[in-house]
Amino acid sequence: MSHSPDAIKLLIKHIENSNYEGLPDSAVSACKTFILDSIGVGISGSRVPNVAKIKQAVSQWGEAHQAQVWVTGEWMPAVSAAAINGYQIHNQEWDCVHEPAVVHPMAVILSSLVAYAQRHNLSGQQLILGVVIAVDVATLIGQCVTSSLKFFRPSICGCLGATAGICAMQAIEGETLQNALGIAYSQLSGTMQSHVEGSPMLAMQIGINSAAAIRAVDMAAAGFAGPKDILQGPYGYFQLFEDSFDLTPLVQKIGFEYQIEQVSHKPFPTGRAGHGTVDGLQQLQTQHGFSVQDIARIDVYATPLINKLVGRPIKDDMDASYAKLCNGYIAATVLLAGSVAVADFERECLTDNTRLELGAKVFTHLNDTQDLNALAPVTVMVTLNSGKELKVDLQHVLGSPQNPLSREAQLAKFKAACHSAILAFDEFNLEHLINSIDQLEQIPNINSLVAALVSSR
Repeated sequence: MSHSPDAIKLLIKHIENSNYEGLPDSAVSACKTFILDSIGVGISGSRVPNVAKIKQAVSQWGEAHQAQVWVTGEWMPAVSAAAINGYQIHNQEWDCVHEPAVVHPMAVILSSLVAYAQRHNLSGQQLILGVVIAVDVATLIGQCVTSSLKFFRPSICGCLGATAGICAMQAIEGETLQNALGIAYSQLSGTMQSHVEGSPMLAMQIGINSAAAIRAVDMAAAGFAGPKDILQGPYGYFQLFEDSFDLTPLVQKIGFEYQIEQVSHKPFPTGRAGHGTVDGLQQLQTQHGFSVQDIARIDVYATPLINKLVGRPIKDDMDASYAKLCNGYIAATVLLAGSVAVADFERECLTDNTRLELGAKVFTHLNDTQDLNALAPVTVMVTLNSGKELKVDLQHVLGSPQNPLSREAQLAKFKAACHSAILAFDEFNLEHLINSIDQLEQIPNINSLVAALVSSR
């Protein structure tokens, strides 16, 4: 790789040369779409019991009136608010994903940038610019990886992206920008072991890296130096965290294709790797009208990554973190309920024998996809007791840029997410929040947006 492009220099040039006025309308529109989506799932994430434990822990890390926790509104240091809000965005597996990068870009990025913007009274335009650049950095790094996940790419690439986005918001350039990225790199964390075990630390790895991005910029602004060759160096990201890489996506896309426009919605609060199963079963049931009692077995033929992420067996003692990433449970849920919602991961559902028995009829297999990071195509086949086989092939799963959610479906998801929060939001609050994000570029101080994220009840 001695003659390959210098990836970190390409990214730094992109960060330094970008401004709000230069963003195309399509990127600004996509940015507001996924800010709305991510705020919605972050509001919903307040309902998860572990949030209270995290608040108890971060209360030991200091006090300040810098940024707020979404929904409940506590003021605290920006790093602490970012950690909690990042966890809330990702804790139900409902946040958007950039499929080619295998990165949930908005979880680390939005929680970190909003907290930083609150502390510094930044504008909506600054937030939009920061998010667009942050998503570019996080996902272009992720797209260069050709090997399978070992470390938790959403938290790790998300932290580098968030650091870049904060610097873009503040027009931080040169050595300070380089140091901020190097300091962020030095703090990166996140392992797939949490995924394998279904540990709630999977989502908390998002929160930890959200806080790390803010710390990195603060240290760099104070003049502290970080390592520079953080991507291709002998212990840089591509060498240390991944097994193989190809810089072609970065070289071809940077500055030409804004990656916020390539992000996929998650219509359902479960891993994106299980969305093909949900989409396929909904289509088959609508088309053929079979009942649950008619089903002999379900076979899902999917990519190596889907098998790795959701091919785990259904079991009696699952918790919500495990079930959200279990294809059998996901399939049983959509067949019994017609869809998948946050309430489907409550304890009474997780222990329901009917759901467990149906989920045991689901088998996930490898298809012939060679790309280790692909989340499509997916084939779903239902075999009925009569022996009849029903099959659907999905090249683009619902929510992807090639099969996007309508604006109506986006708003329905947002409202459903907000209605599931630990504190209620009424329709007036929701419409105000939607309108605020639709007009985000006109907001002079992001604190006015965050005020709308706090329930009045």
